[in-house]
Amino acid sequence: MSMIRYLSQIGKYFLMLKEVFNKPTKWSMMKQLIMKEIDDLVMGSLGIVAFISFFVGGVVAIQTALNLTNPLIPKYLIGFATRQSVILEFAPTFISIIMAGKVGSFITSSIGTMRVTEQIDALEVMGVNSLNYLVFPKIVAMMLYPFVIGLSMFLGIFGGWIAGVYGGFASSTEFQTGLQVEFIPFHVTYAFIKTVCFAFLLATIPSFHGYYMKGGALEVGKASTTSFVWTSVAIILVNYILTQLLLSK
Repeated sequence: MSMIRYLSQIGKYFLMLKEVFNKPTKWSMMKQLIMKEIDDLVMGSLGIVAFISFFVGGVVAIQTALNLTNPLIPKYLIGFATRQSVILEFAPTFISIIMAGKVGSFITSSIGTMRVTEQIDALEVMGVNSLNYLVFPKIVAMMLYPFVIGLSMFLGIFGGWIAGVYGGFASSTEFQTGLQVEFIPFHVTYAFIKTVCFAFLLATIPSFHGYYMKGGALEVGKASTTSFVWTSVAIILVNYILTQLLLSK
């Protein structure tokens, strides 16, 4: 029975997406909504992303250095391992799962509260397409999310350089050699393709859980938790699929 329920929820999600792009709100109004969402979802996340990226990059460099016990293994591998792990997985995927908690919970609780307080019903009565009004600005705002991930990549590698050089694990030249050795530009492209897909999921899945929730204030909290779980699951699944499609030869 639960399988049928999951399938119906997935169907409902795709029907919601179709409705989001129907009957758009006036551009003058939409412009303000988009700017507000950029401020809330993208700008509001820069601090936590910068903090986590810097220190995790440092940890990756230290962990790699401590595992290179064989004196024959070149020190530049510290830079190489930091670059690969930060660009390929850490910045796009790990940060997106953290954002599913921060941005996702915010979206679900804000839309869920509107549902509970009957503001969504009021929008419908006024003839506004409430899904377009509420969800579309979030999707547009989250299309700036790759810039957040670009910052995360830079700070992750910078944190690795600080930890590697000032921790005495490698010289600055060795670390930079590691950053440059066997660099494949497509890996950055791959990371950004993933990021755009994750951004879409981060905007729509929490919106779905907030929009279709029933009940009162307690259920808003439950919906936030559920949206975090399902957004994380979707991100990990899409990550697996895209890695198979884009990287496997």
